[in-house]
Amino acid sequence: MPNYKITQLTDIEPMQCPYGTTHRAFVAEDNPTATIHLVNISNNSRTHYHKKITEIYLILEGQGNIELDGKTFPVKPMTSILIKPNCRHRATGNMKVTVTAIPAFNPKDEWFDENP
Repeated sequence: MPNYKITQLTDIEPMQCPYGTTHRAFVAEDNPTATIHLVNISNNSRTHYHKKITEIYLILEGQGNIELDGKTFPVKPMTSILIKPNCRHRATGNMKVTVTAIPAFNPKDEWFDENP
């Protein structure tokens, strides 16, 4: 078995998520290290946080805002954001972003303060 994996993010079937749609790469039981997601942010994204996961957002297209622990910051292409565990966050606007999750994304570590 090789010590690498290669994927085409746009070939992964998109799925609904609290912030729009996402293509999640390298999410597998044999990979606890990190994952990368290609996310299409929609205007109705929900504030959420993770107790164990650190995320790195990279804005690829579009512009909007990122809310971090109640503060709002404008973002545009090539803006990168480091989001540590327990930081309440959401992106607003119409944007395409990559999200790197460290350790690997686990849907059980996605928390919301309010009901949808």
